[in-house]
Amino acid sequence: MSNDVVFGLHAVQSLFAVSPERVLELQVQKGRTDKRVNELVDLAREQGVSVRFVERSRLDAKADGVHQGIMAKVSAARVYREEDLEDLLDALDEPPFLLILDGVTDPHNLGACLRTADAAGVHAVIVPKDKSASLNATATKVACGAADNVPLVQVTNLARTMEWLKERGIWMTGTAGESAVNIYQSDLKGALALVMGAEGKGMRRLTRELCDTLVFIPMAGSVSSLNVSVATGVCLFEAVRQRQA
Repeated sequence: MSNDVVFGLHAVQSLFAVSPERVLELQVQKGRTDKRVNELVDLAREQGVSVRFVERSRLDAKADGVHQGIMAKVSAARVYREEDLEDLLDALDEPPFLLILDGVTDPHNLGACLRTADAAGVHAVIVPKDKSASLNATATKVACGAADNVPLVQVTNLARTMEWLKERGIWMTGTAGESAVNIYQSDLKGALALVMGAEGKGMRRLTRELCDTLVFIPMAGSVSSLNVSVATGVCLFEAVRQRQA
């Protein structure tokens, strides 16, 4: 299992709360002695995790973003495979609620979608193995702990996986700006997979064709589209509203 890093106060706090067994080492910027940093240092030592105080330049070199003076060296987060998906679905005692991301290559967007999926109660996020962002340090930081809560399932053939999910009775609802169906007028209850495409290009042709229905988010302003993570949040929480009604 390869090593990775998680950086930033909130991301490291979430890591200790959800998956402390993944933390191999805590690295702290020399001179940082504020309360939140001290609490994490104490927590690491209580759990037998080594703590190293390093120069800021060392953290700057490893973090693809704002590290806030703290970084955890971790074992890689688990990424589920397509053979795990059947077990995940069989274990559910409620209708499946899935998110499929087709061609989302920005790790910031992947992390934000995972965070929103966690908040909405999504059971799994499915992505293609190729042409998709990986669960790297940037995605993990943006996800704020959701990477350890929501299974991220990488599949070799997304179209084949969608066909298999449809055979299990899961309805595929895709998003497309040219659709004639308003998302607020669509049925998002029951066994559902919400399919989101990359910003700009949208879903690939075969992905789109495998959707049972296409919906759009009504836009009142001058912009023509939303960032994929924002659009995902809008769609997921409309589904939550309907499913809780």
